[in-house]
Amino acid sequence: MANDTLIKNETRVSPAAHLYQEMADASVPGALSLSEVAFSTKVSVRCAPGSAGFDAVATATGVGLPQKVGEVRGEVDTVAVLWLGPDEFLVAAPEDAQLAAKLDQALGENPGQVVDLSANRSVLELTGARAPLVLRKSCPADLHPRAFAVNHAITTSLANIPVLLWRTGEESWRIMPRASFTEHTTRWLIDAMIEFRTESI
Repeated sequence: MANDTLIKNETRVSPAAHLYQEMADASVPGALSLSEVAFSTKVSVRCAPGSAGFDAVATATGVGLPQKVGEVRGEVDTVAVLWLGPDEFLVAAPEDAQLAAKLDQALGENPGQVVDLSANRSVLELTGARAPLVLRKSCPADLHPRAFAVNHAITTSLANIPVLLWRTGEESWRIMPRASFTEHTTRWLIDAMIEFRTESI
């Protein structure tokens, strides 16, 4: 599992914590796995390319800001910045990265916006050779490696729900729906994985 500690304490529970066992049961050892990456940091950044604010925030991220559709700067296990629009980005990092304050300070009085959205989206991780086949059941995006390379991310839909889809490795994907759609998305993925579970029996 990407994160076995889904419940941090009595008052903080991740969006898919109650589906932990169902995700584990749907997974196929060595071929297909679904898990939640709980409590990761996500910061929304708005600033115009070419502006002083853009340059300052790009430097503060340590990896820069992407400048074209699908581009991701950085790495999944440290800090990564996903392109959402010409002046909109999502900075993703592990739990408690304390990025929002740092990026807001870098932006300063320049036009733009920095907002901590860590609780806004859940993060589901789908891995394994069968992962693209699961995604293709409902995602309209072209997932072929020629069109969707590693460390590429786009806004698309899955099970009729808007999601951010990020290919983090040759056989690994992160799916980020709004938190309120987590159960729907997770249960859809579990259902889509059933045929591959029967292959291993």
